[in-house]
Amino acid sequence: MAETTISSLQDLKAAGATGEAQAPAIVYVQKLDKQGRAYATGKRKDAVARVWIKPGSGKITINERPVEVYFARPVLRMVLRQPLVIANRVTQYDLVVTVAGGGLSGQAGAVRHGLAKALTAFEPELRTVLKREGFLTRDSRVVERKKYGKKKARRSFQFSKR
Repeated sequence: MAETTISSLQDLKAAGATGEAQAPAIVYVQKLDKQGRAYATGKRKDAVARVWIKPGSGKITINERPVEVYFARPVLRMVLRQPLVIANRVTQYDLVVTVAGGGLSGQAGAVRHGLAKALTAFEPELRTVLKREGFLTRDSRVVERKKYGKKKARRSFQFSKR
């Protein structure tokens, strides 16, 4: 390739039309371990989830317990399964999850984030579908710290005129 000096807008348009400035398309590849599993880490609030997926019948195990026992509320199980439902893979993968930190809601969000990342590691073509739904984005909202002189992060003590 010949190096060209761009000194005007016409030169820039000509360089773009010839295709010199075109970046190559990113190709995502499947990442599996020796047991044929895909692994990913998901985070939400203070919760961290480690997720392994492998082809199977749809069994979900969280901290060595069935998902119905660990997440008793149906809403949390629904949040956890969202990436599988969007990708139409509900009964195709077995999940083994270890999750720690935070509360149950944050843990369910962390598992959802890790599951979406693991699905893209196993099937890279699902990336666009999961990214469009926002499952690959880490929700960065965390609890604000308590400030000195305040009752909570922003709440002041009750004012008394006495």
